[in-house]
Amino acid sequence: MGSLLTLGTLQTAMELGFIYSLVALALFLSYSMLNVCDLSTDGCFILGCAVGATVAISGHPYLAIFAAMGAGVLSGFITAQLQTRFGIESILAGIIVNTGLYTVNIFAMGNRSQISLNATDTVFTKAKALLAGTPFADYYKLIVAVLFVVAAAVLLVMFLRTRLGLSIRATGDNVDMVRASSINPARTITVGLCVSNALTALGGCLLGEYQKSSDIQVGTGMVTIALAALIIGETLSRGHGGIGRRVVFVIIGSCLYRIIMAIAMRLNMPASALKLVSAVIVAVAIAMPYVKQSLSDHRKKQAAMRISEEETEDVKC
Repeated sequence: MGSLLTLGTLQTAMELGFIYSLVALALFLSYSMLNVCDLSTDGCFILGCAVGATVAISGHPYLAIFAAMGAGVLSGFITAQLQTRFGIESILAGIIVNTGLYTVNIFAMGNRSQISLNATDTVFTKAKALLAGTPFADYYKLIVAVLFVVAAAVLLVMFLRTRLGLSIRATGDNVDMVRASSINPARTITVGLCVSNALTALGGCLLGEYQKSSDIQVGTGMVTIALAALIIGETLSRGHGGIGRRVVFVIIGSCLYRIIMAIAMRLNMPASALKLVSAVIVAVAIAMPYVKQSLSDHRKKQAAMRISEEETEDVKC
């Protein structure tokens, strides 16, 4: 295991795991809480990366964070309006927005498919300068990622415990009951998707500043990656416990996913095979609860049959 996962590889996997966990938290809100399948995640992630990189290049790495989140809110608002105002199914609305965002993202990067941040200050370079000469100097990227994720997770948990947050959770459970309770589901869906897409865009912005580049393809397959992390986290938590516990396990699931991918890369798998690995991880994570339940039912059935056979033998005797 030591040869497959060195300390440096583990650190990089944890850094990326925390950054990608923001997208997993976004899906936790939209998919698990709101019960909306938002397929605009890929485009919104790139949008956050593109907007954040463009603003950072202008000399405002901190403002880039808020600009990216604002762009994500706008993306979520449009997706929500397509669903609530125009009656378009959530999956189709996400596809439409994701398609349109490709052009928007190109425009955001100045009609280029890639921009570099090598000569630009980012939140990571700022942290590196701040921690220079301290015992934590080698972990500045991990520290920045952890701080952002912890802040986002705490705020998300606090939000979901508010009246509006409870309304969003109720909308995902039973939209008809929410409507009968004089709560406007269009409003809860809109707010939920805006917050979700803001988290997605934040993740894209941080990844752009982390990698010091923005690429039009950087968000390809982001739904699969985030879904894998979400399912792993939900499987580990077994869907039980409070919101705080589930959020923590979503973050853990994201880190575990990146560690698994790091091991796959250490096994010299070709880059083209990594998508297959992601698909297998998602399939296994989704199927695991069903397999466990099936094995449990089978054991109960076998136990019942043995008891029945023993009773039959006793009667014969």
